[in-house]
Amino acid sequence: MENMSNKLTIPEEVVIGKIYYIKDLKVMLDSDLAELYEVETRVLNQQVKRNRDRFPEDFMFQLSEIEWEVLKSRNRSPSWGGRRKPPYVFTEHGVLMLSSVLNSKKAIAVNIQIMRIFTKLREMLTDNLHMKLEIEEIKKKISNQSKNIELVFSYLDELVDKKDNPEPRKQIGYKKK
Repeated sequence: MENMSNKLTIPEEVVIGKIYYIKDLKVMLDSDLAELYEVETRVLNQQVKRNRDRFPEDFMFQLSEIEWEVLKSRNRSPSWGGRRKPPYVFTEHGVLMLSSVLNSKKAIAVNIQIMRIFTKLREMLTDNLHMKLEIEEIKKKISNQSKNIELVFSYLDELVDKKDNPEPRKQIGYKKK
């Protein structure tokens, strides 16, 4: 029997394309998750409502009308039409909790895949931050080096200027008559 959790069920790009940044959080829409789990959105939301104590605000929240309009205008997806209310969105923890309320093999396999993708995205962001910090460090070093080079050139200019325009030296010793 093949282990369903090891089998890639959905292309990564498809899942990544369904992750949005709202309120500085990575979230997924209820309708997108329902599509991935191969259930109706209303069924997914019913299960969530039956298990509401498993989904605090940091796991799941409903978009405001404005957030929903902004998201729709940015993404122009035709599949979002016809909703009466803004959708619920699930954070990474909310998606993880969904596997406990949608108890099908498909939901478990998809959840495992989504969790792996969230982990990859987090690693990519961490790597990106690490690179940004290294670049800033290099910029500081270059800035310091350019200041040092400017200082060296100003000293060289002073030396050249002294050589070209020597000050008359005071004679020490016997004076010539």
